[in-house]
Amino acid sequence: MRSCTVVVATCAFGGGDDLHQPIGMTEKSTEKVCYVAFWDEVTRAAQEEEGNKIGENLMIGLWRIILVDNLPFSDQRLNGKIPKLISHRLFPMARYSIWVDSKSQFRRDPLGVLEALLWRSNSSLALSEHGARSSLYDEAKAIVKKHKATPEEVKVQLDQYRQDGIPDEKRFNGKKALAEASVIVRDHSLLTNLFMCLWFNEVVRFTSRDQLSFPYVLMRLRPPGIHLFPVCARKDLVNSFGHRRKVKPLVKEAR
Repeated sequence: MRSCTVVVATCAFGGGDDLHQPIGMTEKSTEKVCYVAFWDEVTRAAQEEEGNKIGENLMIGLWRIILVDNLPFSDQRLNGKIPKLISHRLFPMARYSIWVDSKSQFRRDPLGVLEALLWRSNSSLALSEHGARSSLYDEAKAIVKKHKATPEEVKVQLDQYRQDGIPDEKRFNGKKALAEASVIVRDHSLLTNLFMCLWFNEVVRFTSRDQLSFPYVLMRLRPPGIHLFPVCARKDLVNSFGHRRKVKPLVKEAR
């Protein structure tokens, strides 16, 4: 793991998703790229029932499985934001990382993805434009309507963002102001690390819906090198299977 300069990461906490083996990579890529999946014990048990048992080498196919315990949040969605948003803290020796949501199967060569989405455009962070909406305020309405967060907690977040001067704009530097973060391609430069830490702070501070806080951090920090690629490119990167089961909440023992 210490020798990995490129990491493809995913996680499944609470047993909600199956493990999808990546496809489409070259033999040279498999020698240079590490695939890492973070699980908790609930996911491990659920996957063993499906026949996905961790080998003696801690691998399942190309994935290195890392079992974690003592997760800090009772909300499993927040626990999942740790490897998703602050991978540079988990892989300090890596130069690049690619995040893939557990409901998706990565189906492209990671080195080719880095070249296409970062190196050619001299970018440091790449993720997809949102497929349905362009404004964080419109997205907030959709989140409440779909019962993915309570109206009260969303209102607190939006009130703060309005107070901080975040406009109801649908475009940012010619692209949609709203992103879809099921795939995140990034380098581990200092500025990108700062951006991701600030983004993580927002999902802890308010709701765990990271698409609400991304435009806020983007407009406040305004870093160079952000590449919002079209939705069709994201669909070309992954096969999406959706969530298999309802995630079991983390129940912490009383002390």
